[in-house]
This record gives sequence, structure tokens and C-alpha cells, in this order.
Amino acid sequence: MHAVDAFSPDYATARRRFRELAAERGFVLSEHPVGQVGPAGEELSIDVAWKGAAAPRRAAVVSSGTHGVEGYFGGAVQLALLDGPWGSAEVPDDCALVLIHAINPYGFAWNRRVNEDNVDLNRNFLLEGQTFSGAPDGYRRLDGLLNPPSPPAGFEAFLPRAAWQILRTGFGALKAAIAVGQYEFPQGLFFGGAGPSRSQELLAELLPAWFASTERVVHLDLHTGMGAWGTCTLAVAEDESSDRVRWLAETFGADSVQGLSEDGVLYPIRGVLGAWLQEQVPACEYQCMLAEFGTQPVLRVLQALRGENRAHHHGVAGSASSQRAKQTMLAAFAPGSTSWRQAVVDQAVRLAETARTTLHEPAQ
Repeated sequence: MHAVDAFSPDYATARRRFRELAAERGFVLSEHPVGQVGPAGEELSIDVAWKGAAAPRRAAVVSSGTHGVEGYFGGAVQLALLDGPWGSAEVPDDCALVLIHAINPYGFAWNRRVNEDNVDLNRNFLLEGQTFSGAPDGYRRLDGLLNPPSPPAGFEAFLPRAAWQILRTGFGALKAAIAVGQYEFPQGLFFGGAGPSRSQELLAELLPAWFASTERVVHLDLHTGMGAWGTCTLAVAEDESSDRVRWLAETFGADSVQGLSEDGVLYPIRGVLGAWLQEQVPACEYQCMLAEFGTQPVLRVLQALRGENRAHHHGVAGSASSQRAKQTMLAAFAPGSTSWRQAVVDQAVRLAETARTTLHEPAQ
């Protein structure tokens, strides 16, 4: 399968192709509905394809669609793996290959980054003791800029206003204020929710059953939208000096692996998936990386998020302005460029193959 051909036109097609090819390649399938429907009334589900031991000692995992619309890319990578190296791989008797398709199927189906409750799932995986409350002071101050309570307008001054904020406070401060995660503005960007999402509840049920006796999991969670065009950053929700980040850098390449940094692609945020996964199976060495593939400049991506969110909450469904917002969203997170699609899928497949080779290495 050519990398470009692995991209599907919508969630329903992506799901059907994933399930058909996984079954053809000998993977065991399971489906986990989230209780929502798509544009054609279709059931929305997290789908899992599993190859290898039911109770593995080691596992390699690739997940897609934590941020729904980014599932176009993640689903394409999973199809390319099924049609290529993972589909034909011989899995050691005590190991497993796992593909999790569309952690946020609602966002994928409706071309949103968030779920049915406007929840950004990568702000929803709070650790034990953390509460679904609060917002950065800077976010409160910028709420009017980020989340205008009106339909999309023909002319927007968002980019110059955002640039002015950067000049005033610096880019790092602006990023921390906006994107760290907030729990006070339910219709706002980067809303972490009022409680666990259905996706979180399902994963909390599944993870202990899958990996209770597992020594090590290496997990790639596929994302788009941050970083330079067509490049990849493997972001780990730990300090850059940690042993885990050092091991991952040695395995995947020091130039691509990045720990938490206010100046990096992944900055300190609340509710990120990786740390939560480790908490679910504390006896397992759970190595989760957010594999982030760059698209447009960051303010363009933020503008696309703002426009789609504004159209969803305050626009008219199906109107010309709402359709433009959706198309801008797709361009920001699933660019139609053939060269971009080829480059990012090829890179992601190579990373997944590196993850698969760790099945044979000793645990740290």
C-alpha cells in the first residue's frame, strides 16, 4: 500500500479498512463503543487489533486519534503497518503487537479535535489526586480572544492579536497560558473536562487486563499539528534528564526524543496520556511517547482550532463559514500534500518498527 493511499476520506471508511485488513492479517479484533454516533448514524468505537500473546511479557503499541481529527494520519499509519511490516511479522510467543484505532472516535468522525463534550482528551487523563478544576490566569485573560461567543466572521484579526500577545509576554508564556489545560471554560479550547471521559473509562478497564503481567510496553501515540512541516518529535511526559528519556533517546535517536520543556514541542500540561498509562499498570515499565508530526506554523494551527471551535458552538451547521472552518481544520491536522503524507507515514512506520525491535531487548 502506498503511504498516500492509506489515508481515508472519513472515520467510517478508516474504521472499515482497519478492521478488514487487521482480520486479514491475523490480528484479533475487539470493539469498544463510546455511546455516540457519527454523521451517518454509524456507531463510534475504539477498535483494537491484537497479534500475539494474550498475556504478553512485552508489547509494542501504536494508537491513533487521541485528538480525533488527527486520526486521519494515525489511521493511515496503522493501515500501512498492517499492510506492511506488522501484518507479516512473526511475533515472539511471549510478546504482542497492539493497534488502538481512534481513541477519540467522535472527534475523528465529526472532524473535531475534541470529543462529544468538547473535551481535549490529552488534558483529560488526570493522575490520582488531581482534580478537574482550575485554569491558568493567562487563559482567563485571553478567553475573549480564544473563544469569542459569536459566529465566525468574514474578517478575523486573530493572527495580529496573537502576535501582539507574543511580543508582550513571550511565546513560552503564551503557550503555557493557553495550552497547559483548563477546566473552567467548557466551550473553550483545551478544556480537560469535568470528569473522566468515556474513552478514559474504557482504557482504565482495558489496560490492567491487557498488561497486568507485562514487563515492558513501548507505546507510540500518533499526533499531528505541532513542529516543523513533515518532521517528527517523540515527546515524553517526563523531565529530559530522566532515565526513561535517556533510554528512549538511545533507542529512537537523541535528535528526535524530547522530554518536558517549556521551549519544546511538548510542554508541561495536565492530563497527558502517557503518565496516566503508567499509573494504570504500575508494575509495568510503560514507555509512552507522543509522536508529533509537524504541519503548519503554530499560530495557524491555533487559528484553525479557534475557528472550528467557534463555528461548532456558535455557527450554523452546514453553513459556508462552518464548512470553511472544517476545511481549515483538516488542512492544519491532515494536510492534503502528497509529499507530506508520504514523508510522515514513512517516518511513523520506521518508528513503529523500532518499537517492535524492543520486544527482544532486556527490560530496564
